[in-house]
Amino acid sequence: MTAMLVISFGIAAVLLLAACVKADRVRGWRESLNPSAPDLSDASFVVGRVIFLIMAGVMVFTGFDLLRVSADSDWSDDELTSAVGQATDDLDGWMYRDDGLTTDSAYFDDYASLLEDKVVRYGGGGAPESGVGADPADTNTDTDAYFTVQADGADAAFCTHIQRTRRAKDDYTPPGVTGGEGTLTQRAYGLAVTSREGAC
Repeated sequence: MTAMLVISFGIAAVLLLAACVKADRVRGWRESLNPSAPDLSDASFVVGRVIFLIMAGVMVFTGFDLLRVSADSDWSDDELTSAVGQATDDLDGWMYRDDGLTTDSAYFDDYASLLEDKVVRYGGGGAPESGVGADPADTNTDTDAYFTVQADGADAAFCTHIQRTRRAKDDYTPPGVTGGEGTLTQRAYGLAVTSREGAC
């Protein structure tokens, strides 16, 4: 991408310089290279300058378009900072229930995917819809986990801490098949989420 930017703006600069060359100088070059060549009219130089300027404008537009695409394909520190903050606020206090069939632990433990999806969602219109990673700490458990959140193009990193707690008061037992009281209780769990700048 960087090479394409350099080429685009480089060509534009060359074309602008070509458009600024005086007619007498061009005539002198032509005569020294080919004395028998027919003389160029002033109108030809005007048309040539217009063409060079148009082509230079196209190359400048292409360069800025490449800059926009480049900006949209990478995260900035500001975008990541804002997205992590909003994702943290959204997940802090988030509650879910299991399916009532498991007995050892809650079924939900994929915090990394949850965190990555939330950060991408809050990236805003200028941020890409990918490129976010939540690297888990080696000491993580289902109930207490740390993740280093980073994104492509951003130098910033954030340490996000997720704690899961049981919320028995929010358990729910759906009605049975016949309409009476059901037998499977959906157990409730809540997340407490905090983030700080820097890797975990």
